[in-house]
Amino acid sequence: MNLANWITLARFPLLILLVLMIFFGGVLGRFLAAPGVLLLIALDAVDGIVARRRAETTLLGSVLDIAADRAVEIVLWVVFASLSLISLVIPITFIIRGALTDSVREVGYAGGKTAHAQMHSDWGHWIVAGRPMRAGYGLTKAAAFAMLALTLALQTVSSPLQPLVWTTATILSWVATLLCIVRGVPVVMEAFRWEAKGQP
Repeated sequence: MNLANWITLARFPLLILLVLMIFFGGVLGRFLAAPGVLLLIALDAVDGIVARRRAETTLLGSVLDIAADRAVEIVLWVVFASLSLISLVIPITFIIRGALTDSVREVGYAGGKTAHAQMHSDWGHWIVAGRPMRAGYGLTKAAAFAMLALTLALQTVSSPLQPLVWTTATILSWVATLLCIVRGVPVVMEAFRWEAKGQP
């Protein structure tokens, strides 16, 4: 275990805390959940920066990072869908896409390759591992989650701003869902290339 991995693992208890705040935190807890979600997403970038600067990038770190990302996005989408703030189609899409891509990546992990190292085409690498795409995807999810949490808080106090915030959150949620699908396509296509060559 290294510092980067500890940062990654810290996202799990923070996620549980945020869920408790959303359901049982009352007005204050729900308002605090919005910046809390941003912190949770920001830690995803922090662990990567720490790993690179301290030369602590490992296969385990890559797997833990993806596991944390999956847990965060699936749990939050399910939470907000259960509160009727988004369509159930969104968490279902993320669950199916995550199950498919993560299963395909298991083959690469068995060969000692991180998720990003498994992408061989330039366009596939840019969509899946390129920093602009990863940053844009992460920021879209972060904004969607924060706006959904804020929507819930504003709903609790019957604020007139709630419909506008909710509309923005809904748009961001669907954009994030579209990006989720787009970023999953190259991973699955790589699996067919592996099948043809007999190895990842």
